[in-house]
Amino acid sequence: MHRVIQWSGGIGSWATAELVVREHPDDEVTLLFADVLIEDSDLYLFNADASERLGIPITRVCDGRPPFELFMDRRFLGNARIAPCSRALKQLPCRRWLGDHLDPASTVLYVGLEPSELRRVPGIVDGWKPWSVEFPLLHHTSVTKDDLLDWCRASGLTPPRLYRLGFSHNNCGGLCVRGGQAHWHRTLREFPDRFQWYEQQEQRFRAEHGNVAILKRQHCGRTSPLPLQQLRAEAGMAGVHPGALVDEGDFARYMRVLGLGERPRDRRRRLAVAR
Repeated sequence: MHRVIQWSGGIGSWATAELVVREHPDDEVTLLFADVLIEDSDLYLFNADASERLGIPITRVCDGRPPFELFMDRRFLGNARIAPCSRALKQLPCRRWLGDHLDPASTVLYVGLEPSELRRVPGIVDGWKPWSVEFPLLHHTSVTKDDLLDWCRASGLTPPRLYRLGFSHNNCGGLCVRGGQAHWHRTLREFPDRFQWYEQQEQRFRAEHGNVAILKRQHCGRTSPLPLQQLRAEAGMAGVHPGALVDEGDFARYMRVLGLGERPRDRRRRLAVAR
């Protein structure tokens, strides 16, 4: 049996990989990682560290577009209710790789849902058919995220820094469009340059497609868009000085300035891991 971990660079997928390797030491295991290109650079460092510890290389797939490029192509702005990036940039590249390399009859997928995410199971199981999916962490009902982070540290690994900064998930460098207002307030405090980058992209999208926004606000039973620019203004936060940013046309350099994307040294370490 071939066992495929849906590897996100988060603590749940790491813990899932550890459990699967322990339970099935003789089976082939793949760490399947869909790169959306704007992950925090520390996530890629964690990928390299964890991959070395497990002795299993990261199998990277990538659509080639960051989320906002997808939103512009689709003319639809991702938000907490509907995020096309999850399917287009993660699920579809992974599904293509699975279809090209493995047989559903002899493959099990593993997703690192934590006990607090039980409600997501039916949708994930249905969405990955004909592949079978298992959720090892759900068998440990008393385990919390703090427990997983402690386990990670006890294993000799440094957990991804977004957890230390108070983010509940280690994805999209704190720029996940599924996050609510509290999430984006945290991004504004911890990464004001990243926040402004997304604010600028959202403003460009609004200029072309009208009064839409990543966030929504409810007041007196009515829902209205809440642009990031407005959220920042209401928080009393000034924008990042333009000199702190660079020309977005050089995407790789822009990512380095914002602390996003895989650094060359982490890429070399990732590629050096062999079975």
